[in-house]
Amino acid sequence: MNGDERFNVRVYGIWIQEGRVLVNEETIKGKSYIKFIGGGLEYGEGIINCLHREWKEELNLDIKVLEHFYTTEFFQKSYFDKSQVISIYYLIEPLHPDPYIINSNPAEYTHWIKLEDITQDTFSLPIDKVVAKMLCKRFL
Repeated sequence: MNGDERFNVRVYGIWIQEGRVLVNEETIKGKSYIKFIGGGLEYGEGIINCLHREWKEELNLDIKVLEHFYTTEFFQKSYFDKSQVISIYYLIEPLHPDPYIINSNPAEYTHWIKLEDITQDTFSLPIDKVVAKMLCKRFL
């Protein structure tokens, strides 16, 4: 492996409530992306710790991890650099749900999407598209 070939591990939490899933909409390099809530694993950090940190940083929510849902099973090159993306998804729920969810990042808009309204094009990133299809199959 040379210096350009590296792994980019992403960890996401999926909160489903009343037939809806909570997502972030984010503008990156002028393009809007709808994605699950989470982010990059930092060196020295465990996967579950990353998930807790991301939800606390982004939404100020403490979460309970319910179960592993999916880990990437195919090669996916990042759209943003030369890394290989490996995404890990967990079903979660907040310890103290807040009806007024505010994202601490002004570049992100957090909102609910009904599972029944999810289509092939709802999510922007290829791995998220796979997960969205699996969610609909399991929860609809």
